[in-house]
Amino acid sequence: MSAVFGQIAVEGCCHGELDKIYETVTFIEKTHNTKIDLLLCCGDFQAVRNTADLQCMAVPPKYRQMQTFYKYYSGEKVAPVLTIFIGGNHEASNHLWELSYGGWVAPNIYYLGRSGMVQFGGLRIGGLSGIFKPHDYHKGTFECPPFNDSTNRSIYHIRAFDVFRLKLMSGAIDVFLSHDWPRGVYYQGNVEELLRQKPFFREEVESNRLGSPPAEELLHHLQPSYWFSAHLHVKFAAIVRHHDSVGGEGCEKRQTKFLALDKCLPRKDFLQILSLPASGEKKLQYDAEWLAITKATQALLSLSHGHQSLPRTGSDEMQSCKPTKEDIEAVRQAFEGDLTIPQNFSQTAPVHDPLCHNVLQVVARENPQTADFCRRLGIENPFKPGIQSSTSFPSQSFQNVTNPDEITLSDDESDIPQQGVDVPSAGQPAIKETNPDEIDLDESDEEDADEAGIPSESTCEVAHSQVEPEAKQARLVDVNDGVDRDCKGDSSNTS
Repeated sequence: MSAVFGQIAVEGCCHGELDKIYETVTFIEKTHNTKIDLLLCCGDFQAVRNTADLQCMAVPPKYRQMQTFYKYYSGEKVAPVLTIFIGGNHEASNHLWELSYGGWVAPNIYYLGRSGMVQFGGLRIGGLSGIFKPHDYHKGTFECPPFNDSTNRSIYHIRAFDVFRLKLMSGAIDVFLSHDWPRGVYYQGNVEELLRQKPFFREEVESNRLGSPPAEELLHHLQPSYWFSAHLHVKFAAIVRHHDSVGGEGCEKRQTKFLALDKCLPRKDFLQILSLPASGEKKLQYDAEWLAITKATQALLSLSHGHQSLPRTGSDEMQSCKPTKEDIEAVRQAFEGDLTIPQNFSQTAPVHDPLCHNVLQVVARENPQTADFCRRLGIENPFKPGIQSSTSFPSQSFQNVTNPDEITLSDDESDIPQQGVDVPSAGQPAIKETNPDEIDLDESDEEDADEAGIPSESTCEVAHSQVEPEAKQARLVDVNDGVDRDCKGDSSNTS
């Protein structure tokens, strides 16, 4: 029997340009007589429902544009292909906060959560939302709408707890998504071509400071077949050959094909199509092991602003957090043997009215999807109004948390070397990727952005009468071919 393949589209930074992205996918389907089964978006999705959500998106006010997501939220439009996305650093964070375990932001559009793992057609797809900032990495998940200027940014900074959960996964992972790149991945591809396109990366590349150290840890720990990222607005491919095998000694060493993509603009490589072997029905399902991990680690969830201690990698405490076969089977039974993710989307906030210019108030809401998920899993929902001030989720304390192989960055720690490279502590300024295409809120305000001439990230405005449709800029290239050729020094597949 011949293998069945799923056609998967991968997109870089979305920036709210859903209409253009879906038009591109439809154009490719018609032009190449194919059917795209799944679209994966690598962050900066901007699921903005109304003006209240717009206030929670961390960009200078002049860049806050409604874009087109609200049409899919309202039902005016329906996504033509099943879409899975992770969060980046320009998001409607109050909306995603409601769905921290994952859920539908609109019919046929699924958010993977702060961290998550699902299955589609037998493929295991995982992801980590947000970007790395060392000063927030070891804090609890303390942010809750309405946000202030500080929490409006810290809400999208990844936490050690989410990374810890992902490290508990076992078995093969097919696809993993992150917004910022794993640190050091540029050494595994055509780094000179990268620096030719982005010369302002040179200092950080040469000092191995570009990218996310936690994502680097996960890359080598999980060893997925494919890893897709965005954030730096450039297409870049690499092959990462792992020295250690996931299954331990005697198992075949794995490799990960890495691909980063650009943002949705004309003449940019923002979309890639690949074929992956699929088994079973092509529908979105929970991953049983991930559900069991979520339940087993719930007692470790901290909602505190303070430093959170977690078991060190490889310790007995960490091993005790890994679910057993019995735990996984119990989760299956709790979901009555059907892990299909229910189509239970519901509107929880008013839909944007283009004729109304009033700015709505930001209100924290409990999402019925999250409430139902927690009920079925047998845990309490920590992402609802008022829960941050309660004592329902005490953080467990572990005495032995020091591990030279782990990232341990807190507000009062000095530099800690990791894998032979100095990692900045929280006492130092966060690493700044000086990309002129990126809106940086950590060191600049709206006036600074004006002076720097930074283009609008959140709008990606295009005069359609003056440029070709984005669909004509997309490349229908199998990632296997693109990654292989880029890693051999052929830059013909990059732009």
